[in-house]
Amino acid sequence: QVQLVESGGGLVQAGGSLRLACAASGSEFSINAMGWYRQAPGKRRELVAMSTSGGSPNYADSVKGRFTISRDSAKNTQYLQMTSLKLEDTAVYYCYCNALRNLNSYDFWGQGTQVTVSS
Repeated sequence: QVQLVESGGGLVQAGGSLRLACAASGSEFSINAMGWYRQAPGKRRELVAMSTSGGSPNYADSVKGRFTISRDSAKNTQYLQMTSLKLEDTAVYYCYCNALRNLNSYDFWGQGTQVTVSS
């Protein structure tokens, strides 16, 4: 099992910035990809950003140029730097991890952290 613990959510004014962090822990797994999803009230969960081992990160069109995903492999921690936040960025943000063990692929999710952007 991979445990994902998120932090950094909160309330911010439109135009402001926040940084989310997600610490991964768990032995016997090799992390293949980490990313962030979000879910706003009444909407489906959507991909925000994804980073794969050895690949370039992918971003949702709605956050390109404003959000940056990064990873500290030594700490098994990923970050989502969010700038120029908009009201429509308000959502619960979930950390995601795809990990491999014995050639099998597994998906793991964090508990979610609330981001609220106010006017």
